[in-house]
Amino acid sequence: MDSSSTTTYALPPTDQQDPLEPEFEPPNTRGSVDEQIYDRPSIWRQLWGVRNVLIVLLTPMILLPLPLAADDPKTQCAYVILVMAVFWITEAVPIAATSLIPIFLFPMMGLLSARTVSATYLNDTSVLFLGGLIVAVAIETWNLHKRIAVGVLMLVGAEPRWLMAGLMAVTWFLSMWISNTATTAMMIPIVQAVLQQLKTSGHGNQAQSQLDMGEGNDCFQMEMTPTGDDAKTPVDDVTKVDVASNGTKPVGAAPEQHSRSARTKADHEEEAKHLRMCKAMSLSICYAANIGGIASLTGTGPNLVLKGQSDIIFTDNNATSPITFSTWLVYGLPLSVIVLVILWIWMQIYFLRCRGFCGCFSGGVNNDASKRVKGVIREEFRKLGPVSFAQWCIIICFGILVVLWITRDFGEVPGWGEIFRPNFVSDSTPAMFIGFLLFVCPANVPNVFCLRKPEDKTKPKIRPILRWQDVHEKMPWSLYLILGAGYSLARASQDSGLSEWLGGKLAVFSHLDPYLMLLILCYIVAFATEVTSNTAIATLMMPIMAQLAVNLNVNPLFFMFPTALATSFAFMLPVATPPNAIVFSYGQVRVIDMVTCGFLMNVLSVPVIILATATWGNAFFNFDTLPSGFLQLTTPLSDLNTSTPLPLLLNGSG
Repeated sequence: MDSSSTTTYALPPTDQQDPLEPEFEPPNTRGSVDEQIYDRPSIWRQLWGVRNVLIVLLTPMILLPLPLAADDPKTQCAYVILVMAVFWITEAVPIAATSLIPIFLFPMMGLLSARTVSATYLNDTSVLFLGGLIVAVAIETWNLHKRIAVGVLMLVGAEPRWLMAGLMAVTWFLSMWISNTATTAMMIPIVQAVLQQLKTSGHGNQAQSQLDMGEGNDCFQMEMTPTGDDAKTPVDDVTKVDVASNGTKPVGAAPEQHSRSARTKADHEEEAKHLRMCKAMSLSICYAANIGGIASLTGTGPNLVLKGQSDIIFTDNNATSPITFSTWLVYGLPLSVIVLVILWIWMQIYFLRCRGFCGCFSGGVNNDASKRVKGVIREEFRKLGPVSFAQWCIIICFGILVVLWITRDFGEVPGWGEIFRPNFVSDSTPAMFIGFLLFVCPANVPNVFCLRKPEDKTKPKIRPILRWQDVHEKMPWSLYLILGAGYSLARASQDSGLSEWLGGKLAVFSHLDPYLMLLILCYIVAFATEVTSNTAIATLMMPIMAQLAVNLNVNPLFFMFPTALATSFAFMLPVATPPNAIVFSYGQVRVIDMVTCGFLMNVLSVPVIILATATWGNAFFNFDTLPSGFLQLTTPLSDLNTSTPLPLLLNGSG
């Protein structure tokens, strides 16, 4: 616009202006420009908007002097790991896309051949995960997980603490076999329906809660219709009657006002109580899903990272990894149950205000609330209908798979795998066998003997239990890339000598008690996984933990097993795990609620891992003994003189 041009504003006459309207003023051109400058995003906002681009461009450039300064395989491998760690933590690039970096960067740097890197992306552990998830997809496709959940809830009743226990138990069990995210997404709507009925029925201040929630519900309006003097009689009417009859000061106004004040206070207390219950029920779902993942080998990604990398490390040292599906249950299942019980008790103390242990098991429940909650659960169960033929087939296949997994190898006692085909079959064998059967078994009973009418030219269609479209839509394909990247990083770290170098640097902590060191490492991992992918951090930590254990002359699993499980204890932030994010998206849980409640769960869960490692874990896996094949000293962990520096121990061993 030309600076010499002016704009003329015609003001309305004063006598014709509406007195209720503000006086019309022409806009200030100078002020308008200032406002536009003020509304323009600041330089920091603009940088924040392009932060992902800056991270992708600057991170490799900033770290580039590392491989250039020292032409050594260790520094080159460290460069790749650091770049991927930054990308994984910031998620500047999708996590699955970051997992593709080793495929082209390791061959270009001469660390691993392209054939070796590509082979790590689909190994026996990945196939095991694929078979397990195929069964999980079948369970989800035919709503078998929902039938299990609703069936259990019909047994636990409507008492909040036992209802919470039932919800947690179902979520925990399902997350052992299917995706934690799918389990949470299925359970949260059920929880919301139950919570709505608890609020409508009104634990505590039942009358007012029914009055508040009774709009649109005829049964509530009939129950709470006022009678006698309270029936549709305003306070003013009561006042007029009293004045007319007595001619004195109105009576009834002050008591009515006091009653309304008390009722309002009771409403707030009841609303706060219900909100605490909502938070407790919702958080218990996502937390139970995270805890259930550590109970079985196929429960979550870090478990398979541990399995795959332990196979690599033990094989390279002419040893056999003791981790199988059955041996994992020995260590992970009791640990998971203990943490789940701690969670249940803590939720009652923090949200339900249960101060005494005896109070957790006493107290009655409102009959109306119990009936309504059970009615909702029965209605959900009725909608599922009878158990279909496909669901029976899945139940049978799932049961067979679990039995084959458990009985294949008992550790010290040979299972069917060692008896029939020793050194040939693994846990992936029955997983893929059952997964294949689900694509073959029909979803309904083929009625081939049914006589059709002559004019009926249609052919009977037999649908299999699983179609490839079902697997394609529900399978988390990106997880295989993350697992493959972890295996390739482990291979490159070992071949380049980086793991050994890092383990030697960590030997400065050798004067600490090994269990104290393990406690510190588990806390570091548990809190670090709050802001990054648990699978990614497990991938980065496993090679380092293995070499540290070997340098301390203990079983590599002594550090690998607990730290891998600690990555699943992500209780504090919504971004920590997808289940946390799903619960947070419903708006009933604030970040501060998750932080304060989850912090104590992080603090309490790690000592349970140490307890499991020192007791039944050590008794079964011999954590304090280095397996044969690892070229280190053979002194048990309990006999180590922690006051003697590690180099002297190594030099003095003979």
